[in-house]
Amino acid sequence: MNKLLPQENSLFRLPIYVITGFLGSGKTTLLNQLLRQPGMQQTLVIVNELGEIGIDHLLVETNTEDIILLEGGCLCCYVRTDLIKTLEKLFAQCESKEIPEFVRILVETTGLADPAPILRTLIHDRFIATHYRLEAVLTTVDARYGSQQLDNYDEAVKQSALANHLILTKIDQVDATTQTILQQRLRCLNPTAVIHEINLHQDQFDVSILLNTNSYNNQTQQLDMAKWLQADVYLGHQQFISAISPTQVPLSPTHQSYSHRHDIYIKTFCIEYDKPLSWLTLERWIQQLTRLRGKDLLRTKGIVYTIESDLPIIIQGVQHIFQSPVTLKAWPTEQRCSQIVFITRNIDKNIIEQLLLALINSKTPIEACSAALILLSSPTELYH
Repeated sequence: MNKLLPQENSLFRLPIYVITGFLGSGKTTLLNQLLRQPGMQQTLVIVNELGEIGIDHLLVETNTEDIILLEGGCLCCYVRTDLIKTLEKLFAQCESKEIPEFVRILVETTGLADPAPILRTLIHDRFIATHYRLEAVLTTVDARYGSQQLDNYDEAVKQSALANHLILTKIDQVDATTQTILQQRLRCLNPTAVIHEINLHQDQFDVSILLNTNSYNNQTQQLDMAKWLQADVYLGHQQFISAISPTQVPLSPTHQSYSHRHDIYIKTFCIEYDKPLSWLTLERWIQQLTRLRGKDLLRTKGIVYTIESDLPIIIQGVQHIFQSPVTLKAWPTEQRCSQIVFITRNIDKNIIEQLLLALINSKTPIEACSAALILLSSPTELYH
């Protein structure tokens, strides 16, 4: 098994940062701020349409049909076909010296974009996974309208749930109570994201805060599992959520009914299992989850302890797509156990745990197949 799986080496791939956020939340302003700062040379910006990010004042010259050189040495490219073909083309152009070398990529989405398909693309395509790595998701949230958007738009909820950084904008336009309520909702939705409060039109955002993720161990040059996985934060979050009732979760200032809010359907949790799992059981678990509830499996990542391998195995996926597993050089701590973080929509932790235990205890293929019925016992519709 050890010989079959490659070692984790994402540190040596080009980092991609996805900038997302709902309509009017400040993505354009944030992107302009980042591009102006020192150290952002050799940055490539990919947008859906050239006019969306308002970069005319930074334009220097057109290099090709699709690529524009910006002030400070950055490049801007707009997607004519799809993201995979764009990234393949840009890599080839960089290798052949047709365009200047770049060291990072910023992908800016539209305000109504569901980020999950973009993340899925970045971890699934073989060429992309070989040459690039998904480094972080940066999400802007409008302090004035953020709570209403979480109430009414599934896209806004996903953008916040999948973020590594939540940039709370327009804080000068709201009072302290409104801001606190929104922050509490965001923290319930996403316990590990770093929340920043800023007036982008007045304050200078330090780019290093967003781009230096520190997710790698300097000695091993592989993922630092404690920083990348943040399992302890998710476990503590589960205890916090279990201790409060639904009515204690803050409502938006519009006092919309709790049962009609979009963010209450998002579940974030970590599953731990201290005994080694067989690889067959693990595969069946993931297959049943992705085939039956793939659209609601927003993000999965973890470290797995298996019977077949002495090394820790890293798995990660978005919805029904999982990246090929890799191993670390050694266990990060003396304790060996599986820890897998889930961000789901309408799938509770106990359902996923019950499915795993049923597969562990199954003796025949029929019993293993029958375990899938557990998934059908939880609701599959998002809204009432």
